[in-house]
Amino acid sequence: MKRSNRLVSLTNFFIENPRQHRNLPYFSEKYNAAKASMSEDLDIVDQMLQEEGIGYLHRTSGSAGGVMFIPESTYDNGLAFIDSLCNKLEDPVRILPGGYLYMSDLLGDPKMVREIGRVFASKFSSLDIDVVMTVATKGIPLAYAVASFLNVPVVIVRRDPKVTEGSSVSINYVSGSSRKIQTMVLTKRSLQEDANVCIIDDFMKAGGTITGMINLLEEFNANVAAIGVLAEADDEEEDRVVEDYTSLVKISDVDMIKKRIQVQPGNFSK
Repeated sequence: MKRSNRLVSLTNFFIENPRQHRNLPYFSEKYNAAKASMSEDLDIVDQMLQEEGIGYLHRTSGSAGGVMFIPESTYDNGLAFIDSLCNKLEDPVRILPGGYLYMSDLLGDPKMVREIGRVFASKFSSLDIDVVMTVATKGIPLAYAVASFLNVPVVIVRRDPKVTEGSSVSINYVSGSSRKIQTMVLTKRSLQEDANVCIIDDFMKAGGTITGMINLLEEFNANVAAIGVLAEADDEEEDRVVEDYTSLVKISDVDMIKKRIQVQPGNFSK
């Protein structure tokens, strides 16, 4: 195989298999090439991945040494994406009755959701995460996007038990916005004990739903490794019950009369 062909194939392999460790002999056998040639190829691929701002190759030496692709958006690219997200959310046509904000089009855009997943995964790349958790339904596409870059499974918390999922654990929690008692359920087979969990949600007001997921994780003796929120509400009247989290945007004001929305970057850069 020509070097140009190998480089294309290598790049495709790493992008399709993030965070999967492979040793150098694996690539030598796969492409029938000398280890020295493969090492040079890996240097070229690593350089281009970093120049494109989509990640880098993490290489280790020794008998168990090898390489794996860490998908990661650069800090500047992340901030630029968040700024564009703020501009999209400030469109007055998004205002719904009751002061709610229409966001379903963003959550239905594969390219947008993928980039959101990349930004979150970059923020949490140094953490030891075993699984991504979200609550049905709008957080599901975001959770899968994050999990695809971290190369971990997704666990979905539901409001009602499903017969097809077997025995489950359920808890009651207080919704932060409505102050109502609600229920969330998670099947017993979906989560291992002592798992490190990244919680992802699309919107947070007071944080009642996320607190419920945290309490549910305690029933599994699992650990909260990170919390990511696409948008948070900047509401001084609400007592925030979640403190340690990462948000991409903050919705500070929705004026239905003046048809104006104020959106600013969240705490991602802090």
